[in-house]
Amino acid sequence: MGKSTDDLLRLADDVSPVRPPRELDMLLTAGERISMALVCMALAGRGVEAASFTGSQAGIITDADHTRAKILEMRPTRIREALDAGLTPVVAGFQGVSTTRDITTLGRGGSDVTAVALAAALGADVCEIYTDVTGVFSADPRVVSKARRLNRVSFDEMMEMAATGGRVLMLRSVEFARRHGVPLHVRSSFTWEPGTWIVEEDATMEDAVVSAVTDDTSEAKITVGGVPDHPGVAARLFRELADRGINLDMIVQNTSENGLTDISFTVAKTDIDDAHRACEAVREELGATKVSADAGIGRVTIVGAGMKSNPGVTALMFETLSNRGINIEMISTSSIRISCVVRADRVEEAVIALHTAFGLDAVSS
Repeated sequence: MGKSTDDLLRLADDVSPVRPPRELDMLLTAGERISMALVCMALAGRGVEAASFTGSQAGIITDADHTRAKILEMRPTRIREALDAGLTPVVAGFQGVSTTRDITTLGRGGSDVTAVALAAALGADVCEIYTDVTGVFSADPRVVSKARRLNRVSFDEMMEMAATGGRVLMLRSVEFARRHGVPLHVRSSFTWEPGTWIVEEDATMEDAVVSAVTDDTSEAKITVGGVPDHPGVAARLFRELADRGINLDMIVQNTSENGLTDISFTVAKTDIDDAHRACEAVREELGATKVSADAGIGRVTIVGAGMKSNPGVTALMFETLSNRGINIEMISTSSIRISCVVRADRVEEAVIALHTAFGLDAVSS
């Protein structure tokens, strides 16, 4: 069923270049409705009594922001009734019903968010997320052949990994799980072996200095150059971007020289044209001399709860990149993360080098 969404979008294109968000949500939720009915039929063929539920029937109440709605409330009355009756509920992910009684979709990662929300509402012991890999790895196995599966990861670490290029779980689902105290178990759809547990950090967890190295080449850098260095300039720039619905990630402002400075920030590559136009729209008002866009960047990040109490992590990261002639263009940190922007064509080399430098390579048997 993996191409269902693509097929539906193709139908939409055949009909019209205009896609009203309300109607797009109505269209895209059809894919999950087809899947849930077929799953229930397959279960019936195995002698399992099941009942399918749309997001609205399952009591998933969202805001009215079509194509990227957020869950506001869970009312799983019908799911509880089905369970009490001995039925296996099959709930369509990725969808809900808004406070204005319209069908909505939850956007990227919406299916995982649905699962976590149901687990929280039903008081489940754990929410198992089945995927095409055996768990969360210390790096992308397609990039680092020696990446190893992690047995346990804290919510904080997983959130940082998801936000910086980890592809197993979307950030929204991890945030929801942490907020509602739902342990997650990420495991393979194709084997019964245990996967990775994502739980609250505790004293019994392995406190690795660095747990994982992530990479991301989906962002671009915008630089507004020659900006007068006085209060209010950055606020005006970022307000313009916010009003256009453009999300920013890393932000760096250079040291002022002769009363002028440069402001650089990263955005999703899909937003690069909109971001460039937004900056140009206020360039003269800001007194900036130029606006430039660079789509040839990538980000490499190290994540680990143990970084909080281990000095020297930053130095080792920078030394590792320097020894390979990899220039760092931007830096962003938190208490358990260090991210560096480098050239996109050096990202894989940087990930492999850092994975080895921090002792994450799997030991050959």
